[in-house]
Amino acid sequence: MASTAAGGPPVLRDRAFLLLLVLVSVAFAWILWPLYGAILWGTILAIVSAPLNRWLTGRFGGRRTAAALVTLVLVVVIVILPVTVIGALLVEQAADVYTRVKSGELNPAQHFERIVHTLPGWAVRLLERFDLAELTAVQHRISEGLLRGSQFVATQALSIGQRTFDVVVSFFVMLYLLFFLLRDGDDLVRRIRVAVPLSAEHQRALGENFTLVIRATVKGTLVVALAQGVLGGLMFWLLGIRGALLWAVVMALLSLLPGVGTALVWVPVAVYFLVTGAVWSGLLLIGYGVLVIGLVDNVLRPVLVGKDSRMPDYVVLISTLGGLAVFGANGIVVGPIIAALFLAAWDIASTSRLR
Repeated sequence: MASTAAGGPPVLRDRAFLLLLVLVSVAFAWILWPLYGAILWGTILAIVSAPLNRWLTGRFGGRRTAAALVTLVLVVVIVILPVTVIGALLVEQAADVYTRVKSGELNPAQHFERIVHTLPGWAVRLLERFDLAELTAVQHRISEGLLRGSQFVATQALSIGQRTFDVVVSFFVMLYLLFFLLRDGDDLVRRIRVAVPLSAEHQRALGENFTLVIRATVKGTLVVALAQGVLGGLMFWLLGIRGALLWAVVMALLSLLPGVGTALVWVPVAVYFLVTGAVWSGLLLIGYGVLVIGLVDNVLRPVLVGKDSRMPDYVVLISTLGGLAVFGANGIVVGPIIAALFLAAWDIASTSRLR
Protein backbone atom coordinates (compact mmCIF):
# COMPACT_ATOMS: atom_id res chain seq x y z
CA MET A 1 0.00 0.00 0.00
CA ALA A 2 2.78 2.39 0.88
CA SER A 3 4.47 2.04 -2.49
CA THR A 4 1.14 2.52 -4.27
CA ALA A 5 0.38 5.63 -2.24
CA ALA A 6 3.82 7.06 -2.85
CA GLY A 7 3.77 6.44 -6.57
CA GLY A 8 0.04 6.93 -7.17
CA PRO A 9 -2.31 4.52 -8.94
CA PRO A 10 -0.73 2.59 -11.84
CA VAL A 11 -3.05 4.23 -14.40
CA LEU A 12 -2.08 7.72 -13.28
CA ARG A 13 1.60 6.76 -13.25
CA ASP A 14 1.32 5.47 -16.83
CA ARG A 15 -0.46 8.63 -17.98
CA ALA A 16 2.07 10.86 -16.26
CA PHE A 17 4.96 8.99 -17.84
CA LEU A 18 3.26 9.15 -21.26
CA LEU A 19 2.82 12.91 -20.86
CA LEU A 20 6.48 13.24 -19.84
CA LEU A 21 7.51 11.13 -22.85
CA VAL A 22 5.52 13.34 -25.23
CA LEU A 23 6.84 16.57 -23.69
CA VAL A 24 10.52 15.59 -23.79
CA SER A 25 10.12 14.22 -27.33
CA VAL A 26 8.57 17.48 -28.53
CA ALA A 27 11.26 19.48 -26.73
CA PHE A 28 14.00 17.35 -28.28
CA ALA A 29 12.48 17.77 -31.76
CA TRP A 30 12.25 21.53 -31.13
CA ILE A 31 15.95 21.91 -30.35
CA LEU A 32 16.88 19.73 -33.34
CA TRP A 33 14.63 21.61 -35.79
CA PRO A 34 17.32 24.12 -36.88
CA LEU A 35 19.37 21.13 -38.06
CA TYR A 36 16.52 19.11 -39.52
CA GLY A 37 17.94 19.39 -43.06
CA ALA A 38 21.28 17.95 -41.99
CA ILE A 39 19.56 15.19 -40.00
CA LEU A 40 17.19 14.40 -42.87
CA TRP A 41 19.90 14.06 -45.52
CA GLY A 42 22.23 12.22 -43.16
CA THR A 43 19.44 9.68 -42.58
CA ILE A 44 18.59 9.47 -46.29
CA LEU A 45 22.21 8.92 -47.31
CA ALA A 46 22.58 6.28 -44.59
CA ILE A 47 19.52 4.37 -45.82
CA VAL A 48 20.57 4.56 -49.48
CA SER A 49 24.19 3.56 -48.80
CA ALA A 50 23.32 0.87 -46.22
CA PRO A 51 23.68 -2.05 -48.70
CA LEU A 52 27.15 -0.85 -49.68
CA ASN A 53 28.09 -0.45 -46.02
CA ARG A 54 26.92 -3.97 -45.18
CA TRP A 55 28.94 -5.38 -48.09
CA LEU A 56 32.04 -3.50 -46.94
CA THR A 57 31.49 -4.69 -43.37
CA GLY A 58 31.60 -8.26 -44.61
CA ARG A 59 34.72 -7.56 -46.68
CA PHE A 60 36.44 -5.98 -43.65
CA GLY A 61 35.71 -8.97 -41.43
CA GLY A 62 32.97 -7.33 -39.41
CA ARG A 63 34.89 -4.14 -38.60
CA ARG A 64 31.98 -1.71 -38.73
CA THR A 65 34.01 1.43 -38.04
CA ALA A 66 36.32 0.88 -41.01
CA ALA A 67 33.41 0.02 -43.29
CA ALA A 68 31.49 3.13 -42.19
CA LEU A 69 34.54 5.35 -42.83
CA VAL A 70 35.08 3.96 -46.33
CA THR A 71 31.35 4.31 -47.14
CA LEU A 72 31.42 7.89 -45.88
CA VAL A 73 34.39 8.77 -48.09
CA LEU A 74 32.70 7.20 -51.13
CA VAL A 75 29.48 9.16 -50.49
CA VAL A 76 31.46 12.41 -50.27
CA VAL A 77 33.43 11.73 -53.45
CA ILE A 78 30.61 10.29 -55.56
CA VAL A 79 27.65 12.39 -54.39
CA ILE A 80 28.50 15.48 -52.36
CA LEU A 81 31.48 16.88 -54.28
CA PRO A 82 29.81 16.67 -57.73
CA VAL A 83 26.63 18.30 -56.37
CA THR A 84 28.71 21.13 -54.89
CA VAL A 85 30.56 21.75 -58.17
CA ILE A 86 27.34 21.68 -60.20
CA GLY A 87 25.73 24.09 -57.74
CA ALA A 88 28.59 26.57 -58.12
CA LEU A 89 28.42 26.40 -61.92
CA LEU A 90 24.64 26.79 -61.82
CA VAL A 91 24.88 29.96 -59.77
CA GLU A 92 27.43 31.36 -62.23
CA GLN A 93 25.18 30.69 -65.25
CA ALA A 94 22.07 32.00 -63.47
CA ALA A 95 23.87 35.23 -62.65
CA ASP A 96 24.95 35.50 -66.31
CA VAL A 97 21.35 35.05 -67.54
CA TYR A 98 20.10 37.62 -65.03
CA THR A 99 22.70 40.16 -66.19
CA ARG A 100 21.97 39.59 -69.90
CA VAL A 101 18.19 39.91 -69.49
CA LYS A 102 18.49 43.01 -67.31
CA SER A 103 20.90 44.71 -69.73
CA GLY A 104 18.74 43.88 -72.76
CA GLU A 105 21.34 41.64 -74.40
CA LEU A 106 18.92 38.72 -74.09
CA ASN A 107 15.60 39.94 -75.52
CA PRO A 108 12.84 37.28 -75.42
CA ALA A 109 10.43 39.48 -77.41
CA GLN A 110 12.67 39.40 -80.49
CA HIS A 111 12.70 35.61 -80.51
CA PHE A 112 8.94 35.48 -79.91
CA GLU A 113 8.32 37.95 -82.74
CA ARG A 114 10.24 35.76 -85.18
CA ILE A 115 8.15 32.78 -84.14
CA VAL A 116 4.82 34.63 -84.47
CA HIS A 117 5.65 35.87 -87.97
CA THR A 118 6.18 32.30 -89.20
CA LEU A 119 3.01 30.83 -87.63
CA PRO A 120 -0.11 30.04 -89.69
CA GLY A 121 -3.20 32.18 -89.26
CA TRP A 122 -5.06 29.76 -86.99
CA ALA A 123 -2.12 29.67 -84.58
CA VAL A 124 -1.93 33.48 -84.44
CA ARG A 125 -5.68 33.67 -83.74
CA LEU A 126 -5.23 31.14 -80.93
CA LEU A 127 -2.50 33.30 -79.40
CA GLU A 128 -4.75 36.34 -79.69
CA ARG A 129 -7.54 34.51 -77.89
CA PHE A 130 -5.23 33.94 -74.91
CA ASP A 131 -3.83 37.48 -75.15
CA LEU A 132 -0.41 36.17 -76.15
CA ALA A 133 0.00 37.85 -79.51
CA GLU A 134 0.83 41.28 -78.04
CA LEU A 135 4.61 41.31 -78.18
CA THR A 136 5.08 43.95 -75.51
CA ALA A 137 3.00 42.03 -72.98
CA VAL A 138 4.69 38.75 -73.86
CA GLN A 139 8.12 40.35 -73.60
CA HIS A 140 7.25 41.64 -70.15
CA ARG A 141 5.98 38.23 -69.01
CA ILE A 142 8.89 36.21 -70.34
CA SER A 143 11.52 38.69 -69.23
CA GLU A 144 9.96 38.92 -65.80
CA GLY A 145 9.92 35.13 -65.52
CA LEU A 146 13.57 34.82 -66.54
CA LEU A 147 14.56 37.63 -64.19
CA ARG A 148 12.70 36.10 -61.27
CA GLY A 149 14.12 32.63 -61.87
CA SER A 150 17.73 33.71 -62.30
CA GLN A 151 17.44 36.25 -59.50
CA PHE A 152 16.05 33.55 -57.20
CA VAL A 153 19.07 31.33 -57.82
CA ALA A 154 21.46 34.25 -57.32
CA THR A 155 19.64 35.33 -54.15
CA GLN A 156 19.78 31.81 -52.72
CA ALA A 157 23.50 31.67 -53.44
CA LEU A 158 24.00 35.03 -51.69
CA SER A 159 21.94 33.82 -48.75
CA ILE A 160 24.06 30.68 -48.49
CA GLY A 161 27.18 32.82 -48.66
CA GLN A 162 25.93 35.00 -45.80
CA ARG A 163 25.14 31.90 -43.76
CA THR A 164 28.46 30.20 -44.47
CA PHE A 165 29.00 29.23 -40.84
CA ASP A 166 25.54 27.64 -40.53
CA VAL A 167 26.02 25.79 -43.82
CA VAL A 168 29.41 24.44 -42.76
CA VAL A 169 28.05 23.36 -39.38
CA SER A 170 25.08 21.60 -40.99
CA PHE A 171 27.37 19.90 -43.50
CA PHE A 172 29.62 18.43 -40.82
CA VAL A 173 26.64 17.47 -38.67
CA MET A 174 25.27 15.55 -41.66
CA LEU A 175 28.59 13.73 -42.20
CA TYR A 176 28.99 13.06 -38.45
CA LEU A 177 25.48 11.65 -38.21
CA LEU A 178 25.93 9.65 -41.41
CA PHE A 179 29.02 7.92 -40.01
CA PHE A 180 27.29 6.83 -36.80
CA LEU A 181 24.12 5.77 -38.60
CA LEU A 182 26.22 3.59 -40.89
CA ARG A 183 28.17 2.11 -38.01
CA ASP A 184 25.40 1.75 -35.41
CA GLY A 185 22.26 1.94 -37.55
CA ASP A 186 21.19 -1.68 -37.06
CA ASP A 187 21.42 -1.36 -33.27
CA LEU A 188 19.46 1.89 -33.36
CA VAL A 189 16.69 0.30 -35.46
CA ARG A 190 16.39 -2.59 -33.00
CA ARG A 191 16.06 -0.17 -30.04
CA ILE A 192 13.39 1.84 -31.87
CA ARG A 193 11.41 -1.30 -32.65
CA VAL A 194 11.44 -2.29 -28.97
CA ALA A 195 10.34 1.19 -27.86
CA VAL A 196 7.61 1.85 -30.44
CA PRO A 197 4.21 0.60 -29.14
CA LEU A 198 3.21 -1.21 -32.34
CA SER A 199 2.95 -4.86 -33.19
CA ALA A 200 5.88 -6.50 -34.96
CA GLU A 201 3.79 -6.86 -38.11
CA HIS A 202 2.88 -3.15 -38.20
CA GLN A 203 6.45 -2.13 -37.45
CA ARG A 204 7.72 -4.28 -40.29
CA ALA A 205 5.14 -2.87 -42.73
CA LEU A 206 5.83 0.77 -41.83
CA GLY A 207 9.59 0.22 -41.75
CA GLU A 208 9.60 -1.44 -45.16
CA ASN A 209 7.49 1.35 -46.66
CA PHE A 210 9.68 4.04 -45.10
CA THR A 211 12.87 2.48 -46.42
CA LEU A 212 11.33 1.66 -49.77
CA VAL A 213 10.01 5.16 -50.45
CA ILE A 214 13.33 6.79 -49.52
CA ARG A 215 15.25 4.51 -51.86
CA ALA A 216 12.57 4.88 -54.55
CA THR A 217 12.64 8.68 -54.21
CA VAL A 218 16.41 8.98 -54.24
CA LYS A 219 17.16 6.26 -56.78
CA GLY A 220 14.00 6.23 -58.85
CA THR A 221 13.21 9.94 -58.82
CA LEU A 222 16.35 11.96 -58.14
CA VAL A 223 18.60 9.69 -60.21
CA VAL A 224 16.11 9.67 -63.10
CA ALA A 225 15.80 13.47 -62.82
CA LEU A 226 19.58 13.77 -62.83
CA ALA A 227 19.87 11.51 -65.88
CA GLN A 228 17.21 13.43 -67.82
CA GLY A 229 18.79 16.75 -66.87
CA VAL A 230 22.26 15.60 -67.93
CA LEU A 231 21.01 14.22 -71.25
CA GLY A 232 18.98 17.32 -71.99
CA GLY A 233 21.78 19.68 -70.99
CA LEU A 234 24.26 17.75 -73.12
CA MET A 235 22.07 18.11 -76.23
CA PHE A 236 21.52 21.81 -75.51
CA TRP A 237 25.29 22.25 -75.24
CA LEU A 238 25.87 20.38 -78.52
CA LEU A 239 23.28 22.60 -80.23
CA GLY A 240 25.08 25.71 -78.99
CA ILE A 241 22.36 26.91 -76.60
CA ARG A 242 23.81 29.23 -73.97
CA GLY A 243 23.24 28.39 -70.33
CA ALA A 244 23.02 24.67 -71.03
CA LEU A 245 23.75 23.80 -67.40
CA LEU A 246 20.98 26.09 -66.17
CA TRP A 247 18.49 24.48 -68.57
CA ALA A 248 19.74 21.04 -67.53
CA VAL A 249 18.90 21.82 -63.89
CA VAL A 250 15.49 23.19 -64.92
CA MET A 251 14.78 19.97 -66.86
CA ALA A 252 15.92 17.87 -63.90
CA LEU A 253 13.53 19.73 -61.60
CA LEU A 254 10.64 19.54 -64.06
CA SER A 255 11.20 15.80 -64.52
CA LEU A 256 9.97 15.41 -60.93
CA LEU A 257 6.51 16.29 -62.24
CA PRO A 258 4.91 13.19 -63.79
CA GLY A 259 3.32 13.54 -67.19
CA VAL A 260 4.90 16.79 -68.38
CA GLY A 261 8.47 16.92 -67.13
CA THR A 262 11.34 17.94 -69.36
CA ALA A 263 9.13 18.48 -72.43
CA LEU A 264 8.20 21.87 -70.99
CA VAL A 265 11.76 22.96 -71.81
CA TRP A 266 12.90 21.12 -74.94
CA VAL A 267 9.61 21.29 -76.89
CA PRO A 268 9.49 25.13 -77.02
CA VAL A 269 13.18 25.20 -77.97
CA ALA A 270 12.58 22.67 -80.76
CA VAL A 271 9.63 24.72 -82.03
CA TYR A 272 11.81 27.83 -82.02
CA PHE A 273 14.43 26.03 -84.11
CA LEU A 274 11.79 24.86 -86.61
CA VAL A 275 10.13 28.22 -87.15
CA THR A 276 13.40 30.16 -87.36
CA GLY A 277 14.86 27.98 -90.11
CA ALA A 278 17.08 25.66 -88.05
CA VAL A 279 14.98 22.69 -89.17
CA TRP A 280 17.61 19.99 -88.65
CA SER A 281 18.36 21.22 -85.13
CA GLY A 282 14.65 21.23 -84.33
CA LEU A 283 14.07 17.75 -85.70
CA LEU A 284 17.17 16.44 -83.92
CA LEU A 285 16.01 17.89 -80.62
CA ILE A 286 12.50 16.44 -81.06
CA GLY A 287 13.84 12.98 -81.89
CA TYR A 288 16.33 13.10 -79.05
CA GLY A 289 13.71 14.37 -76.60
CA VAL A 290 11.22 11.63 -77.46
CA LEU A 291 13.58 8.68 -77.97
CA VAL A 292 16.25 9.42 -75.37
CA ILE A 293 15.09 11.87 -72.69
CA GLY A 294 11.50 10.68 -72.72
CA LEU A 295 12.33 6.99 -72.47
CA VAL A 296 14.75 7.36 -69.56
CA ASP A 297 11.90 7.38 -67.04
CA ASN A 298 10.25 4.27 -68.52
CA VAL A 299 13.51 2.33 -68.78
CA LEU A 300 15.65 3.50 -65.88
CA ARG A 301 13.09 3.81 -63.09
CA PRO A 302 11.90 0.16 -63.16
CA VAL A 303 15.53 -1.00 -63.19
CA LEU A 304 16.36 1.10 -60.11
CA VAL A 305 13.32 0.55 -57.91
CA GLY A 306 11.03 -1.96 -59.58
CA LYS A 307 7.55 -1.38 -60.92
CA ASP A 308 5.65 -2.46 -57.81
CA SER A 309 7.29 0.09 -55.50
CA ARG A 310 5.95 3.18 -57.26
CA MET A 311 3.18 5.32 -55.82
CA PRO A 312 0.51 6.57 -58.23
CA ASP A 313 1.76 9.45 -60.35
CA TYR A 314 -0.86 11.85 -59.00
CA VAL A 315 0.22 11.11 -55.41
CA VAL A 316 3.86 11.68 -56.34
CA LEU A 317 2.93 14.97 -58.02
CA ILE A 318 0.84 16.48 -55.24
CA SER A 319 3.10 15.25 -52.44
CA THR A 320 6.20 16.60 -54.18
CA LEU A 321 4.63 20.01 -54.85
CA GLY A 322 3.19 20.16 -51.34
CA GLY A 323 6.52 19.13 -49.84
CA LEU A 324 8.33 21.83 -51.80
CA ALA A 325 5.81 24.45 -50.62
CA VAL A 326 6.13 23.48 -46.95
CA PHE A 327 9.73 22.29 -46.56
CA GLY A 328 11.52 23.97 -49.47
CA ALA A 329 14.07 21.91 -51.39
CA ASN A 330 13.98 19.17 -48.74
CA GLY A 331 10.31 18.65 -49.62
CA ILE A 332 11.35 16.75 -52.74
CA VAL A 333 12.00 13.83 -50.39
CA VAL A 334 9.91 14.75 -47.33
CA GLY A 335 6.66 15.07 -49.30
CA PRO A 336 6.72 11.59 -50.89
CA ILE A 337 7.90 10.04 -47.59
CA ILE A 338 4.93 11.48 -45.70
CA ALA A 339 2.58 10.42 -48.50
CA ALA A 340 3.97 6.86 -48.50
CA LEU A 341 3.68 6.52 -44.72
CA PHE A 342 0.15 7.94 -44.91
CA LEU A 343 -0.85 5.32 -47.49
CA ALA A 344 0.92 2.54 -45.57
CA ALA A 345 -0.75 3.47 -42.24
CA TRP A 346 -4.23 3.55 -43.78
CA ASP A 347 -3.55 0.32 -45.61
CA ILE A 348 -2.61 -1.31 -42.31
CA ALA A 349 -5.73 0.14 -40.67
CA SER A 350 -8.05 -1.12 -43.41
CA THR A 351 -6.42 -4.56 -43.42
CA SER A 352 -6.77 -4.84 -39.64
CA ARG A 353 -10.50 -4.01 -39.81
CA LEU A 354 -11.11 -6.70 -42.43
CA ARG A 355 -9.70 -9.42 -40.18
